[in-house]
Amino acid sequence: MKFRVERDVLADAVTWTARTLPTRPPVPVLAGVMLDAQTDGTLRLSTFDYEVSARASVPAEVSEPGTVLVLGRLLAEISRSLPNKPIDVHLDGNKVELRCGSARFTLLTMPTGEYPELPAMPDHQGSIDGGTFAEAINQVTIAAGKDETLPLLTGVRMEIEGDKLTLLATDRYRLAMRQVNWSPASPSVEQVALVRARTLSDVARNMAGAGSVDISLAEGADIVGFEAGGRRTTSLLVDGEYPPVRRLFPDSTSTHTVTNTAELIEAAKRVSLVAERNTPIRLSFSEGQVVLEAGQGDDAQASEALESVLEGEEITTAFNPQYLLDGLGALGTEYVRLSLNHPTKPVLMTGQDELQGEDHADEFRYLLVPIRFAG
Repeated sequence: MKFRVERDVLADAVTWTARTLPTRPPVPVLAGVMLDAQTDGTLRLSTFDYEVSARASVPAEVSEPGTVLVLGRLLAEISRSLPNKPIDVHLDGNKVELRCGSARFTLLTMPTGEYPELPAMPDHQGSIDGGTFAEAINQVTIAAGKDETLPLLTGVRMEIEGDKLTLLATDRYRLAMRQVNWSPASPSVEQVALVRARTLSDVARNMAGAGSVDISLAEGADIVGFEAGGRRTTSLLVDGEYPPVRRLFPDSTSTHTVTNTAELIEAAKRVSLVAERNTPIRLSFSEGQVVLEAGQGDDAQASEALESVLEGEEITTAFNPQYLLDGLGALGTEYVRLSLNHPTKPVLMTGQDELQGEDHADEFRYLLVPIRFAG
Protein backbone atom coordinates (compact mmCIF):
# COMPACT_ATOMS: atom_id res chain seq x y z
CA MET A 1 0.00 0.00 0.00
CA LYS A 2 1.29 3.43 -0.94
CA PHE A 3 -0.50 6.76 -1.29
CA ARG A 4 -0.16 10.53 -0.89
CA VAL A 5 -2.82 12.67 0.75
CA GLU A 6 -3.11 16.30 1.82
CA ARG A 7 -2.36 16.82 5.50
CA ASP A 8 -5.61 18.68 6.35
CA VAL A 9 -7.68 16.13 4.46
CA LEU A 10 -6.18 13.19 6.34
CA ALA A 11 -6.24 14.94 9.73
CA ASP A 12 -9.90 15.87 9.37
CA ALA A 13 -10.98 12.41 8.18
CA VAL A 14 -9.04 10.39 10.76
CA THR A 15 -10.11 12.69 13.60
CA TRP A 16 -13.75 12.21 12.66
CA THR A 17 -13.61 8.45 12.23
CA ALA A 18 -11.58 7.97 15.44
CA ARG A 19 -13.81 10.22 17.57
CA THR A 20 -15.83 7.36 19.10
CA LEU A 21 -13.02 4.84 19.56
CA PRO A 22 -13.13 3.27 23.04
CA THR A 23 -10.35 4.29 25.44
CA ARG A 24 -10.30 0.75 26.84
CA PRO A 25 -11.37 -1.55 23.99
CA PRO A 26 -12.42 -5.12 24.89
CA VAL A 27 -10.10 -6.35 22.12
CA PRO A 28 -7.05 -4.40 20.84
CA VAL A 29 -8.16 -4.18 17.19
CA LEU A 30 -11.19 -2.07 18.15
CA ALA A 31 -8.77 0.78 18.92
CA GLY A 32 -7.75 0.83 15.27
CA VAL A 33 -8.75 2.80 12.20
CA MET A 34 -8.82 0.91 8.90
CA LEU A 35 -7.11 2.61 5.95
CA ASP A 36 -8.21 1.30 2.56
CA ALA A 37 -6.43 2.85 -0.42
CA GLN A 38 -8.33 2.08 -3.62
CA THR A 39 -7.36 2.12 -7.29
CA ASP A 40 -9.93 4.82 -8.11
CA GLY A 41 -7.98 7.39 -6.07
CA THR A 42 -10.12 7.12 -2.93
CA LEU A 43 -8.87 6.58 0.59
CA ARG A 44 -11.47 5.10 2.93
CA LEU A 45 -11.06 5.35 6.68
CA SER A 46 -13.35 3.35 8.95
CA THR A 47 -13.89 2.45 12.61
CA PHE A 48 -16.34 0.18 14.41
CA ASP A 49 -16.78 -0.77 18.08
CA TYR A 50 -19.83 -3.05 17.61
CA GLU A 51 -22.14 -0.13 18.51
CA VAL A 52 -21.11 2.83 16.35
CA SER A 53 -19.42 2.68 12.96
CA ALA A 54 -17.91 5.52 10.97
CA ARG A 55 -16.53 5.77 7.44
CA ALA A 56 -14.99 8.70 5.60
CA SER A 57 -13.94 8.76 1.95
CA VAL A 58 -11.32 11.29 0.79
CA PRO A 59 -9.31 11.80 -2.41
CA ALA A 60 -5.73 10.52 -2.48
CA GLU A 61 -2.97 9.77 -5.00
CA VAL A 62 -2.87 5.99 -4.73
CA SER A 63 0.27 4.34 -6.14
CA GLU A 64 -0.32 0.91 -4.62
CA PRO A 65 -3.79 -0.05 -3.31
CA GLY A 66 -4.08 -1.91 -0.04
CA THR A 67 -5.60 -2.08 3.42
CA VAL A 68 -4.00 -1.59 6.80
CA LEU A 69 -5.14 -1.21 10.42
CA VAL A 70 -3.33 1.18 12.81
CA LEU A 71 -4.06 2.81 16.17
CA GLY A 72 -6.73 5.42 15.45
CA ARG A 73 -6.16 7.99 18.21
CA LEU A 74 -2.41 7.95 17.66
CA LEU A 75 -2.81 8.45 13.91
CA ALA A 76 -5.21 11.34 14.59
CA GLU A 77 -2.72 13.05 16.93
CA ILE A 78 0.16 12.56 14.51
CA SER A 79 -1.73 13.82 11.45
CA ARG A 80 -2.86 16.97 13.31
CA SER A 81 0.69 17.73 14.44
CA LEU A 82 2.35 17.41 11.02
CA PRO A 83 3.34 20.46 8.95
CA ASN A 84 0.92 21.64 6.29
CA LYS A 85 2.41 19.59 3.49
CA PRO A 86 1.35 16.43 1.61
CA ILE A 87 1.71 13.18 3.59
CA ASP A 88 3.24 10.12 1.98
CA VAL A 89 2.09 6.82 3.49
CA HIS A 90 3.39 3.38 2.61
CA LEU A 91 3.32 -0.08 4.11
CA ASP A 92 6.67 -1.72 4.84
CA GLY A 93 6.22 -5.23 6.22
CA ASN A 94 4.27 -4.95 9.47
CA LYS A 95 4.85 -1.21 9.79
CA VAL A 96 3.32 1.87 8.20
CA GLU A 97 5.58 4.83 7.48
CA LEU A 98 4.33 8.41 7.28
CA ARG A 99 6.50 11.14 5.75
CA CYS A 100 5.56 14.82 5.75
CA GLY A 101 8.33 17.24 4.88
CA SER A 102 11.23 16.27 7.13
CA ALA A 103 8.96 14.57 9.68
CA ARG A 104 8.85 10.78 9.71
CA PHE A 105 6.69 8.43 11.80
CA THR A 106 6.47 4.65 11.87
CA LEU A 107 3.39 2.85 13.20
CA LEU A 108 2.91 -0.83 13.91
CA THR A 109 0.00 -2.46 12.09
CA MET A 110 -2.69 -4.64 13.65
CA PRO A 111 -4.19 -7.80 12.09
CA THR A 112 -6.95 -6.77 9.68
CA GLY A 113 -8.38 -10.29 9.70
CA GLU A 114 -9.47 -9.84 13.32
CA TYR A 115 -11.32 -6.59 12.63
CA PRO A 116 -15.13 -6.82 12.56
CA GLU A 117 -16.99 -6.16 9.33
CA LEU A 118 -18.79 -2.84 9.29
CA PRO A 119 -22.59 -3.09 9.31
CA ALA A 120 -24.42 -2.41 6.06
CA MET A 121 -26.48 0.75 5.82
CA PRO A 122 -30.20 0.08 6.36
CA ASP A 123 -32.87 1.19 3.89
CA HIS A 124 -32.67 4.82 2.76
CA GLN A 125 -35.72 6.70 4.05
CA GLY A 126 -35.09 10.24 2.89
CA SER A 127 -32.98 13.39 3.07
CA ILE A 128 -33.00 16.59 5.09
CA ASP A 129 -31.12 19.87 4.95
CA GLY A 130 -28.07 19.56 7.20
CA GLY A 131 -28.52 22.94 8.85
CA THR A 132 -32.20 22.35 9.59
CA PHE A 133 -31.48 18.89 10.99
CA ALA A 134 -28.65 20.18 13.19
CA GLU A 135 -30.84 22.96 14.58
CA ALA A 136 -33.61 20.48 15.43
CA ILE A 137 -31.15 18.09 17.06
CA ASN A 138 -29.58 20.81 19.18
CA GLN A 139 -32.99 22.02 20.32
CA VAL A 140 -34.18 18.57 21.39
CA THR A 141 -31.09 16.86 22.79
CA ILE A 142 -30.83 19.41 25.63
CA ALA A 143 -33.74 17.55 27.24
CA ALA A 144 -32.33 14.04 26.78
CA GLY A 145 -31.33 12.20 29.94
CA LYS A 146 -27.68 11.79 30.95
CA ASP A 147 -28.26 8.97 33.44
CA GLU A 148 -27.04 5.73 31.86
CA THR A 149 -29.01 3.73 34.44
CA LEU A 150 -32.10 4.94 32.56
CA PRO A 151 -30.99 4.18 28.99
CA LEU A 152 -34.42 4.81 27.46
CA LEU A 153 -34.24 8.47 28.44
CA THR A 154 -30.78 8.92 26.92
CA GLY A 155 -32.38 8.42 23.52
CA VAL A 156 -34.32 10.73 21.19
CA ARG A 157 -37.53 9.41 19.71
CA MET A 158 -37.46 10.02 15.97
CA GLU A 159 -40.85 9.79 14.27
CA ILE A 160 -41.15 9.80 10.49
CA GLU A 161 -44.56 10.30 8.92
CA GLY A 162 -44.59 11.30 5.28
CA ASP A 163 -42.81 14.62 4.82
CA LYS A 164 -42.78 15.32 8.59
CA LEU A 165 -39.92 14.33 10.87
CA THR A 166 -40.39 14.80 14.63
CA LEU A 167 -37.80 14.55 17.40
CA LEU A 168 -38.73 14.17 21.10
CA ALA A 169 -36.58 13.86 24.24
CA THR A 170 -37.15 14.00 27.99
CA ASP A 171 -35.20 13.49 31.21
CA ARG A 172 -38.41 13.53 33.34
CA TYR A 173 -37.91 17.20 34.30
CA ARG A 174 -38.34 18.73 30.83
CA LEU A 175 -39.59 17.62 27.45
CA ALA A 176 -38.51 18.99 24.07
CA MET A 177 -40.17 18.40 20.71
CA ARG A 178 -39.26 19.71 17.26
CA GLN A 179 -41.02 19.01 13.98
CA VAL A 180 -39.38 19.69 10.61
CA ASN A 181 -40.14 19.10 6.96
CA TRP A 182 -37.91 16.73 5.02
CA SER A 183 -37.77 14.85 1.70
CA PRO A 184 -38.88 11.24 2.19
CA ALA A 185 -37.94 8.49 -0.24
CA SER A 186 -41.64 7.54 -0.23
CA PRO A 187 -44.54 9.91 0.61
CA SER A 188 -46.21 7.14 2.62
CA VAL A 189 -43.19 6.27 4.78
CA GLU A 190 -43.85 5.77 8.51
CA GLN A 191 -41.01 4.86 10.87
CA VAL A 192 -40.23 5.26 14.56
CA ALA A 193 -36.80 4.82 16.14
CA LEU A 194 -35.15 5.58 19.46
CA VAL A 195 -31.76 7.07 18.55
CA ARG A 196 -28.97 7.74 21.02
CA ALA A 197 -28.82 11.46 21.80
CA ARG A 198 -25.02 11.45 21.55
CA THR A 199 -25.24 9.94 18.05
CA LEU A 200 -27.55 12.73 16.89
CA SER A 201 -25.37 15.38 18.55
CA ASP A 202 -22.39 13.99 16.66
CA VAL A 203 -24.34 14.15 13.38
CA ALA A 204 -25.30 17.78 14.10
CA ARG A 205 -21.71 18.70 14.90
CA ASN A 206 -20.05 16.99 11.95
CA MET A 207 -22.60 16.87 9.12
CA ALA A 208 -24.45 20.18 9.41
CA GLY A 209 -22.33 21.88 6.77
CA ALA A 210 -22.55 19.06 4.24
CA GLY A 211 -25.71 20.34 2.54
CA SER A 212 -28.02 17.34 2.71
CA VAL A 213 -28.07 14.46 5.20
CA ASP A 214 -29.39 11.05 4.14
CA ILE A 215 -31.21 9.08 6.85
CA SER A 216 -31.37 5.28 6.64
CA LEU A 217 -33.63 3.16 8.80
CA ALA A 218 -35.15 -0.27 8.23
CA GLU A 219 -38.40 -1.63 9.64
CA GLY A 220 -37.54 -3.85 12.59
CA ALA A 221 -33.79 -3.19 12.29
CA ASP A 222 -31.66 -2.27 15.29
CA ILE A 223 -29.47 0.38 13.64
CA VAL A 224 -29.85 3.82 12.09
CA GLY A 225 -27.55 5.36 9.51
CA PHE A 226 -26.63 8.92 8.50
CA GLU A 227 -24.58 9.96 5.48
CA ALA A 228 -23.39 13.34 4.18
CA GLY A 229 -20.35 14.87 2.51
CA GLY A 230 -18.42 11.64 2.10
CA ARG A 231 -19.03 10.61 5.70
CA ARG A 232 -21.19 7.73 6.86
CA THR A 233 -22.07 6.61 10.37
CA THR A 234 -24.31 3.94 11.85
CA SER A 235 -25.37 3.41 15.44
CA LEU A 236 -27.31 0.83 17.37
CA LEU A 237 -30.75 2.03 18.40
CA VAL A 238 -31.79 2.22 22.05
CA ASP A 239 -33.82 -0.86 22.88
CA GLY A 240 -37.18 -0.43 24.61
CA GLU A 241 -40.55 1.30 24.45
CA TYR A 242 -40.36 5.06 24.87
CA PRO A 243 -42.92 6.53 27.29
CA PRO A 244 -45.98 8.23 25.68
CA VAL A 245 -44.65 11.74 26.29
CA ARG A 246 -46.77 13.60 23.74
CA ARG A 247 -49.77 13.48 26.07
CA LEU A 248 -47.85 15.59 28.60
CA PHE A 249 -48.31 18.70 26.47
CA PRO A 250 -51.39 20.57 27.76
CA ASP A 251 -54.44 20.77 25.50
CA SER A 252 -55.15 24.30 26.69
CA THR A 253 -53.71 26.89 29.08
CA SER A 254 -55.31 29.78 30.94
CA THR A 255 -52.31 32.10 31.40
CA HIS A 256 -49.84 33.34 28.80
CA THR A 257 -46.81 35.60 29.06
CA VAL A 258 -44.62 37.04 26.31
CA THR A 259 -41.14 38.38 27.06
CA ASN A 260 -38.09 39.38 25.03
CA THR A 261 -35.97 36.23 24.87
CA ALA A 262 -32.51 37.80 24.94
CA GLU A 263 -33.43 40.10 27.85
CA LEU A 264 -34.88 37.20 29.83
CA ILE A 265 -31.77 35.09 29.20
CA GLU A 266 -29.42 37.81 30.43
CA ALA A 267 -31.56 38.60 33.48
CA ALA A 268 -31.85 34.90 34.37
CA LYS A 269 -28.07 34.49 34.12
CA ARG A 270 -27.48 37.44 36.45
CA VAL A 271 -30.09 36.52 39.02
CA SER A 272 -29.12 32.84 39.09
CA LEU A 273 -25.60 33.78 40.23
CA VAL A 274 -26.87 33.76 43.81
CA ALA A 275 -28.93 30.59 43.44
CA GLU A 276 -27.43 27.78 45.48
CA ARG A 277 -27.15 24.30 43.99
CA ASN A 278 -30.60 22.72 43.47
CA THR A 279 -32.40 25.97 44.40
CA PRO A 280 -34.77 27.63 41.93
CA ILE A 281 -35.06 30.97 40.24
CA ARG A 282 -38.52 32.50 40.77
CA LEU A 283 -40.50 34.33 38.09
CA SER A 284 -43.43 36.50 39.18
CA PHE A 285 -45.66 37.67 36.33
CA SER A 286 -47.97 40.65 36.76
CA GLU A 287 -49.43 43.26 34.43
CA GLY A 288 -46.63 44.65 32.27
CA GLN A 289 -43.69 42.95 33.94
CA VAL A 290 -41.95 39.84 35.20
CA VAL A 291 -39.74 39.91 38.31
CA LEU A 292 -36.93 37.37 38.57
CA GLU A 293 -35.66 36.47 42.04
CA ALA A 294 -33.18 34.04 43.59
CA GLY A 295 -31.84 33.46 47.08
CA GLN A 296 -33.65 33.91 50.38
CA GLY A 297 -33.15 34.32 54.12
CA ASP A 298 -29.59 35.13 55.14
CA ASP A 299 -28.14 33.98 51.83
CA ALA A 300 -27.21 36.24 48.94
CA GLN A 301 -30.26 37.49 47.07
CA ALA A 302 -30.94 39.03 43.66
CA SER A 303 -33.92 40.38 41.74
CA GLU A 304 -34.53 42.03 38.40
CA ALA A 305 -37.65 43.28 36.61
CA LEU A 306 -38.33 43.11 32.86
CA GLU A 307 -41.15 44.22 30.61
CA SER A 308 -43.55 41.38 29.87
CA VAL A 309 -47.05 40.96 28.49
CA LEU A 310 -49.47 38.96 30.64
CA GLU A 311 -52.75 37.40 29.53
CA GLY A 312 -54.63 35.88 32.48
CA GLU A 313 -54.16 35.87 36.24
CA GLU A 314 -50.98 37.05 37.98
CA ILE A 315 -48.80 34.04 38.72
CA THR A 316 -45.47 33.11 40.33
CA THR A 317 -43.53 29.99 39.43
CA ALA A 318 -39.97 28.73 39.82
CA PHE A 319 -37.52 26.72 37.74
CA ASN A 320 -34.14 25.06 37.79
CA PRO A 321 -32.01 27.95 36.41
CA GLN A 322 -30.06 25.81 33.92
CA TYR A 323 -33.16 24.05 32.60
CA LEU A 324 -34.79 27.45 32.07
CA LEU A 325 -31.72 28.80 30.25
CA ASP A 326 -31.46 25.65 28.11
CA GLY A 327 -35.00 26.15 26.85
CA LEU A 328 -34.61 29.87 26.25
CA GLY A 329 -31.37 29.32 24.36
CA ALA A 330 -32.95 26.71 22.11
CA LEU A 331 -35.80 28.93 20.90
CA GLY A 332 -33.98 31.07 18.36
CA THR A 333 -36.80 33.65 18.31
CA GLU A 334 -37.01 37.26 19.51
CA TYR A 335 -39.77 36.55 22.02
CA VAL A 336 -40.60 33.66 24.33
CA ARG A 337 -44.14 32.65 25.18
CA LEU A 338 -44.83 30.82 28.46
CA SER A 339 -48.20 29.09 28.70
CA LEU A 340 -49.35 27.67 32.02
CA ASN A 341 -52.36 26.76 34.15
CA HIS A 342 -50.92 26.60 37.67
CA PRO A 343 -47.64 27.55 39.41
CA THR A 344 -46.73 23.88 40.01
CA LYS A 345 -47.93 22.45 36.69
CA PRO A 346 -45.59 22.03 33.69
CA VAL A 347 -45.03 25.23 31.71
CA LEU A 348 -45.03 25.20 27.91
CA MET A 349 -42.33 27.35 26.32
CA THR A 350 -42.59 28.34 22.66
CA GLY A 351 -41.05 31.06 20.54
CA GLN A 352 -42.57 33.86 18.52
CA ASP A 353 -41.15 36.55 16.25
CA GLU A 354 -43.38 39.45 17.33
CA LEU A 355 -44.71 40.60 20.69
CA GLN A 356 -48.33 40.16 19.59
CA GLY A 357 -47.70 37.55 16.91
CA GLU A 358 -48.41 33.85 16.60
CA ASP A 359 -46.16 31.42 18.43
CA HIS A 360 -44.17 28.60 16.80
CA ALA A 361 -45.82 25.80 18.77
CA ASP A 362 -46.12 23.73 15.59
CA GLU A 363 -42.30 23.71 15.30
CA PHE A 364 -40.53 23.66 18.69
CA ARG A 365 -42.02 23.06 22.13
CA TYR A 366 -40.23 22.89 25.46
CA LEU A 367 -42.17 21.69 28.48
CA LEU A 368 -40.57 22.46 31.85
CA VAL A 369 -41.60 21.16 35.28
CA PRO A 370 -41.54 23.91 37.94
CA ILE A 371 -39.83 23.54 41.30
CA ARG A 372 -41.84 24.04 44.48
CA PHE A 373 -40.49 26.90 46.58
CA ALA A 374 -41.06 28.10 50.14
CA GLY A 375 -43.79 30.67 50.43
